[in-house]
Amino acid sequence: MTIEQTETWQKLTAHAQTFQTPAHHLKELLKDPQRINAFSINVAGLWYDYSRQRVTTQTLKLLYQFAREQKVQKRFSDMTQGAVVNPTEDRAALHTACRQMNDDPIMVNDINVMPDIIAARKEAGDFCRKIHRGEIKSSVDKRFTHAVVVGIGGSYLGTQFVARALFTQADRGIQLHYLSNVDSHNFHAVWDQIDPEATLWIVISKSYKTAETLANVRLAVQWMLDQGLDPAHHIVTVTAKGSPGDNPSNPVLASFHMFDFIGGRYSVSSAVGAVPLGLYIGPERFDAFLKGMAEMDRHALTAPPNQNGPLTAALIAIWNNNLLGYAAQGIIPYASFLDKLAPHFQQLNMESCGKSVTLQNSPVNGSTGTFIFGEPGTNAQHSFFQLAHQGRPFPIDFVGVVKPNYPQFRDPQTNVSNHEELWANMMAQAAALAEGKDHPDPMRRCSGNRPSSTLVIRSLSPKDVGRLLAFYEHRTVYEAFLWNINPFDQFGVELGKTMAKDIRKKIIAAQTDATGFEKSSRPIEECYLTMLASGKLPENLLGKK
Repeated sequence: MTIEQTETWQKLTAHAQTFQTPAHHLKELLKDPQRINAFSINVAGLWYDYSRQRVTTQTLKLLYQFAREQKVQKRFSDMTQGAVVNPTEDRAALHTACRQMNDDPIMVNDINVMPDIIAARKEAGDFCRKIHRGEIKSSVDKRFTHAVVVGIGGSYLGTQFVARALFTQADRGIQLHYLSNVDSHNFHAVWDQIDPEATLWIVISKSYKTAETLANVRLAVQWMLDQGLDPAHHIVTVTAKGSPGDNPSNPVLASFHMFDFIGGRYSVSSAVGAVPLGLYIGPERFDAFLKGMAEMDRHALTAPPNQNGPLTAALIAIWNNNLLGYAAQGIIPYASFLDKLAPHFQQLNMESCGKSVTLQNSPVNGSTGTFIFGEPGTNAQHSFFQLAHQGRPFPIDFVGVVKPNYPQFRDPQTNVSNHEELWANMMAQAAALAEGKDHPDPMRRCSGNRPSSTLVIRSLSPKDVGRLLAFYEHRTVYEAFLWNINPFDQFGVELGKTMAKDIRKKIIAAQTDATGFEKSSRPIEECYLTMLASGKLPENLLGKK
């Protein structure tokens, strides 16, 4: 039986129709003075307010019943204990084990994986401390002052989010850069910012076969050689044990191991984050970040449904997507240093939940996943909030920070600080989207009834940032479990890569064939290959055969 065939889903479908009535407009629901108490949760040090979502107590009652029927908390518990929850690749998914601070055993295939996880964490921390103390230097005996993360997707997005969020705590004398795109402009932009003689290149790839990453590695190696530098004293790898990046015949400064039970987009708490973030903010702060994640892990695992923040957020996401018909979601942090939250969550959620078949290989009825995008406030207000207020509606997560990291100047003209002005805008936008405004001029009328949630953390501390990141990880996993899909594979990503290999062969062949590219059975492909070879735009092709 599919989820759409269950009695509870049928009740939810009928219930959703009642939200077309004026009585269920958010401006009416918000008249209840107790609504903020009934529709908010303190979530392991993070406050989650969903009072401006288009839900009632009856909605939540049905959604929690749906979650119990899908046994998602049991599946989540199984996940944290090493069960195979990625059946297409026959793997566990143990990102939560990476932030476990004790050595309680977790078994995978009858093997306790915690000793290896703890050892990998210690190795990364010890390496970072040696770099900071100047015990490990470059090939020309310089202390490292720059580190370049070479990797794509989950190999850098989570690290980039955390590093940016903790910018004010980066006091270890290491500047962090990212070489993710195979576009040579990315490489040269990074190269122009670094001192090559004092730069450590951190190559992150589980398989060490990712084409874009290896192309960038080869480019970096050649440029180092051209500078008279020994790449073996400037490169570290974060990769699977025994991969080409963990090969003694290809020496590097150090190699740190990834585990096959941790997927890239869930990997920031592993060596993927421990090495670059340990260099950037220090291993002690990275451990505090892990402790914040671990607190959210315990909450997501043990809190009952009606007090479980990530589960409630996942249920509301499905309610908005599948039952109210919202196809997108905005992520709007009112904190500039959280500007990389939306790109990280975009990959985390869209790669995990963008599936078309269930775990039983049956077609999914309805849509899984949503379009995730975002920009920090107040910038977003002057970018796409016109659409948010008067165009096609979409739910929003506002994210606020109670205590800023910098001293605040109180403007003598307005008598408010910049931080208070920021909060005034965050609060006003959520209220305006929900309540709207009548006006005799239709051009000035705002319909309201546009849902949002607000998440608030105390500060941009390692612990709070860890809590926030883990909240979105667990929301994503719960969404997928509710849909009965696999959040840990990504076969859709592979198709384009496979086709790129065939095109790459044609590009290589044309370099040794004076006649250029062979005729392609794909006329559009042939057009672009010719453009690439000639360096010219095509003539007007209209009417040509």
